[in-house]
Amino acid sequence: MRNDEHGRTALAASNLNRCALLCIRPRRARFIGVLLAGSILLLSAMAGAVCVGDCNASGDVTVDEIVRIVGIALGQSDLSVCASADRDGNGDVTIDEIVAAVGYALGSCPVPTPTPIPDAPCPQRNPLRNVYFGDLHVHTTLSFDANLWDTRTTPADAYRFARGATLLLPPLDAQGNGTRPARLERPLDFAAVTDHSEFLGEIETCTTPGSPTYDSPGCQMFRAGGDTVFANFGIKMTQSHPRRFADVCGSDGAVCLAAAGTVWQRVQDAAAAAYDPCNFTSFVAYEYSRSPAASTMHRNVIFRSDHVVFPISAFEETTPQGLWTELRNQCVNAGNGCDVLAIPHNSNESNGRAFFVEYPGATTDDEQRAQARLRQQMEPLVEVYQHKASSECMNGLSGVVGAADEQCDFEKRRQGDVIDCRDTKGQLGATGNGCVSRLDFVRGVLLAGLQEQQRLGVNPYRLGLIGSTDTHNGTPGNTEESTFAGHQGNNDAAPRDLLGSGNLGDGGAIFSPGGLVGVWAEQNSRSSLFDALRRREVFATSGTRLSVRVFSGWDLPADLCNNANLVGIADAHGVPMGGVLPARLTGTGAPSFVVSALRDPGTDEHPGTALQRMQIVKGWLENGAAHQQVYDIAGSVDDASGVDLDTCITHGPGHDSLCSQWSDPSFDPAQPAFYYVRVLENPTCRWSTWVCNRLAPTDRPPACSSPTLPKTIQERAWTSPIWYEP
Repeated sequence: MRNDEHGRTALAASNLNRCALLCIRPRRARFIGVLLAGSILLLSAMAGAVCVGDCNASGDVTVDEIVRIVGIALGQSDLSVCASADRDGNGDVTIDEIVAAVGYALGSCPVPTPTPIPDAPCPQRNPLRNVYFGDLHVHTTLSFDANLWDTRTTPADAYRFARGATLLLPPLDAQGNGTRPARLERPLDFAAVTDHSEFLGEIETCTTPGSPTYDSPGCQMFRAGGDTVFANFGIKMTQSHPRRFADVCGSDGAVCLAAAGTVWQRVQDAAAAAYDPCNFTSFVAYEYSRSPAASTMHRNVIFRSDHVVFPISAFEETTPQGLWTELRNQCVNAGNGCDVLAIPHNSNESNGRAFFVEYPGATTDDEQRAQARLRQQMEPLVEVYQHKASSECMNGLSGVVGAADEQCDFEKRRQGDVIDCRDTKGQLGATGNGCVSRLDFVRGVLLAGLQEQQRLGVNPYRLGLIGSTDTHNGTPGNTEESTFAGHQGNNDAAPRDLLGSGNLGDGGAIFSPGGLVGVWAEQNSRSSLFDALRRREVFATSGTRLSVRVFSGWDLPADLCNNANLVGIADAHGVPMGGVLPARLTGTGAPSFVVSALRDPGTDEHPGTALQRMQIVKGWLENGAAHQQVYDIAGSVDDASGVDLDTCITHGPGHDSLCSQWSDPSFDPAQPAFYYVRVLENPTCRWSTWVCNRLAPTDRPPACSSPTLPKTIQERAWTSPIWYEP
């Protein structure tokens, strides 16, 4: 709670005490008069308790709720106005219960902690953490769009692919089998299948002969396929009050919900069968795919263990706030070991909506804080890079002060001139249209988080950064530029489609193989990886497997880059990526950062690319205005480094590793700030150049000679930020 809010609550409690002594029947005066002192004494004893007095289950006890509770105790209101005030369920509100409520108002409600499910230690367990690479955004035949594109990969198939098995991708032969082999050169360490929660039951009943509505017009339409069918299904997720297809699901949706239950069990079974602790981790997961006004508001929902709840879809909850609330109530608060987080993606298609600063239904600062805390708890990460391009930053948008960043032009979803949304919301972003907002990009969102922290005392956008693929082929981690053959089944199976302009389902030359998430965890197990995701000790890559570590502190020893125990010392003296710097002691200077990166080792056949340079991106507030600046901290641009566009052979100098210790030269202790690291590799051939080079000159589509389509790519990594809060 902010100091001013703490004071307001204490004053209100004091006023309640004074009123109790002057205005209430004598036998109840003592009842009220002990509240403040008693509540302060009890603050330290209430950790883990039920949050008494949190009438609306917001995670906070407000002054208004205290007044409501006192009214119940005095017989002026019915218990129904705040059932949580009756901690012991005896039908009365007692002195002790009011004391507990005031204590929570002066402090904070306990954050529900799921019952821990311990993992057995692995042989490679490392208290200083190992790096693991994975993909947390994967679609299979269970997703309506992938199914329409003839993807027949099951969740079990996807996990096998992640571990190194070969899959056959569309187009399908006469027997319904794929015809294009795909295989990872290097298996992943972990993966999550995240099929759309919307239409799980519809796809099942429409593709299962003998199901109750298999012969319905809607199911016949689905099996016929085509862009019209894609649009008819997709538009459901854009409607203000989406409803299921009545002829497919029944008037009450029961047919589809029952079928979805069967599918959800298969999803869980596939994850359970694939989980091989210490070697490979599978997460039970799904995607929530709400798209109001055709703007992308999608979230991947990742569970910590096999204690899960039935998928929530846009048909049940039409807002992110509704999704978070239900996940908290059904999972986190269940007390059975269930834990979960949501990861938004493709904010670059959201027209400012995905992170628009708003608190629906909140009428007070207290209620806004409660929503901000809920978001911070349930949504600690954002997918900054995937198949549909980068969501890091964009030059030229309003609301941010600072020089243009040339690296913001990397792999953009929107090309050419765009309309700035400024401080409003637009529409049609999922189709590549509508205005573009600074809040479509993670850097702008992180800056907005600093502003909300300053205004409310809570940062709803304290977000770590990950990458993933969003493959609709069921091929997690298939990010190699030289062998990329599409992510959308038969929609982009042919080179001409892959290099085209896309269609209703997207695809085309502006898209990419997608990214990966790097996690620093003690071992390869569900709880260890999930806990690292929760604490944001993670980084995103554009598909490469370079590794990077960042620590920051007020007293990091000098010359850490030459110390063999860099990680151990930095971990003891600072915070890692994703962390918040501890309170600054008076007289302390600027925080220092130590950053270390290693090139992707690659394979014997395809060695990894040398590193070019490391940068720190700083965002801060100055007199309330958002600022940005990029610092080069190691390495440099060398014009002698490049790639032959005809052969895709690289040349020139580069680095196997980079390390730097850096201190902010413009640090102002009064200004809140965040810092994240960007690591760039030397240029290599972009996937589209590889595809064009393999085609005969007469078979090359226009994209191969387009002056606007990049011929090269600088693969990269982005770390989660470290925050400074005055």
